[in-house]
Amino acid sequence: MKDHQGLGRRERIDRSQARAWMLQVHYRWEAGAREGTLRDALIATEATRRISPRRLPYVREVLALLDEHGDAVDRALHTALENWRLERLSTIDRAIVRIAAAEILLVDDVPPKVSIQEAIRLAETYGGPESPRFVNGVLDALYKAQAGRTE
Repeated sequence: MKDHQGLGRRERIDRSQARAWMLQVHYRWEAGAREGTLRDALIATEATRRISPRRLPYVREVLALLDEHGDAVDRALHTALENWRLERLSTIDRAIVRIAAAEILLVDDVPPKVSIQEAIRLAETYGGPESPRFVNGVLDALYKAQAGRTE
């Protein structure tokens, strides 16, 4: 059965789990002082962990987009962050907003509101007590700024 996004339940679950893997890979990359690329961090992760073959293509896609367009994603996030700098966010919150922002800005088949909701779920699971609200606020500001540009 397909939903309004054209994705079946299994595909939605796989993408949700893929985002959790992206978060782990991003965290590993930052813990390594951002040496190499996110792809390198994914390869290192795959050497010790098994990522489902159904999830891996989406993990690779979004991490490759962040490797290629990370500076543009960060610039867009800087605009959305009021009275904050991206560098001051916790490692987890920074990774969550970067992954969701990449989806919002660069992945056409994921509605922005889905990216935001998925980021909030990650923040609820892995972030601090204020993370879900903070992540929602930043991504909502990014979404509204992008929507204003396309009108």
